[in-house]
Amino acid sequence: MRAKAVLSRTLIFALVIAILLAVGLGWLATEVIEGDTMRFDLDARNTIHAHATPALTTAMIVVSVIGEAYVMFPLTVVIVAAFWHLGHKYRAALFAIAMSGALAIDVPLKLAFRRERPNASFYYPLPRSYSFPSGHALFSVVFFGTLAALISPGLHAKWKKAILWAAAAFMAAVIGFSRVYLGVHYPTDVIAGYAAALVWVLAVAIGNHVRRHRAQSTPLADARGSVTEPRP
Repeated sequence: MRAKAVLSRTLIFALVIAILLAVGLGWLATEVIEGDTMRFDLDARNTIHAHATPALTTAMIVVSVIGEAYVMFPLTVVIVAAFWHLGHKYRAALFAIAMSGALAIDVPLKLAFRRERPNASFYYPLPRSYSFPSGHALFSVVFFGTLAALISPGLHAKWKKAILWAAAAFMAAVIGFSRVYLGVHYPTDVIAGYAAALVWVLAVAIGNHVRRHRAQSTPLADARGSVTEPRP
C-alpha cells in the first residue's frame, strides 16, 4: 500500500510538471510569434558572441555535430540493437519509441510556427529547416535523458547514478548552447526544444510507470513470469 502511495505521488508530480512545461511552451510560442522575445534573443546572442574564441568555436562545431540527425539516429539504432541483444527488449522498444516520438514532435512544431532562422555566425552553414523549436535541443534531451533513465537502475552506487545524470544533463546543455553560439538558433528556440523534450520524456515515463504498475499488479502476469524486465 505504501509503495502504491509513493507511486501515485510520483505520477501526480510528473504529470503536474509535464502540464506546467506544456503551458510554458505554449506561452513562449505565443511570445515568439508576437515578437516579444526578440530583444532577449538578440541580447543573449550578442553576449555569447562577445566571448567567442577560435578554440571555443571549433569545440562548439564538434559538439553541434553530435546533435545532428545523421549522428543521433544511427546511434539510436546501435543502442536499440544493444539493448535487444542484451535481452532488454522492453528497454529497446522504449528507447525507440522515445526517439521516434521526438521526431514526430519536432517536425510538426517547426511547420506550425515557421520561424525563420537567424543569421549564422562563423560562416556556419544555415540549416534549411525552420528555427522554432531547436531540434538539436529536443533530441539531445530525449536521447541522453532516456538513455540515462534506462541505464540508471542498473547502477547501485549513488555516485555512479549522479555522474550518469550529470553527464546527460551536460551533453544536452552544451549541445543546445552550441546552436546559439553558432548562430543557427535563437535562445528561445533552444528553450522551447528543452521544454518540448521534457514534456515528451515525462509522458513516456508516466506511461512506462503505469504499464509496469498494471503488469506487476496482475496475478496472472506474475504467475507466468511475464514481468521480466529490470525496472527502467
